[in-house]
Amino acid sequence: MNLFLLILAFAVLLLAMIGSVVPALPGVPLAYLSLWIGRWSGYTPFSNTFLWILAGISLAVFLADYFLPPLILKKFGGSRAAAWGSAIGMLLGLIFTPVGMIAGMLLGAFCGELIFADKSGSNALRAAWGAFLGFALGTGLKLALCFYMLYKLLSMLLN
Repeated sequence: MNLFLLILAFAVLLLAMIGSVVPALPGVPLAYLSLWIGRWSGYTPFSNTFLWILAGISLAVFLADYFLPPLILKKFGGSRAAAWGSAIGMLLGLIFTPVGMIAGMLLGAFCGELIFADKSGSNALRAAWGAFLGFALGTGLKLALCFYMLYKLLSMLLN
């Protein structure tokens, strides 16, 4: 049973890494869950202090991923039309992951600004760039946290 839990911890962490890029999966909560599963396996004796600290970091990354993209989009002059366009474009682009997601997000934000917000081409392009930077920052934070958790699982296992 313990070996099964350890394998499950790594499987959940792999799913979390996918979820860090694909918006439909909760990457950060799954990554944190993988640490608990690793602890329950008995192979990775994480301390309570470590798990509380990682809970706080996970919550901060989760919230940053939720709030930073719209803030960055606004900073680059984007409107609600760009936000909706980027979200719809990203969802439609899921079919051609990951290139389709990024292209769909950029194209959606650009078209949203151009068509619905009546902005010029250069302003729409700037908003699309802001949407991309917000997505890249959020995804980068989530992936960095997942890779750190993978490192901790592996280092505890190998010690």
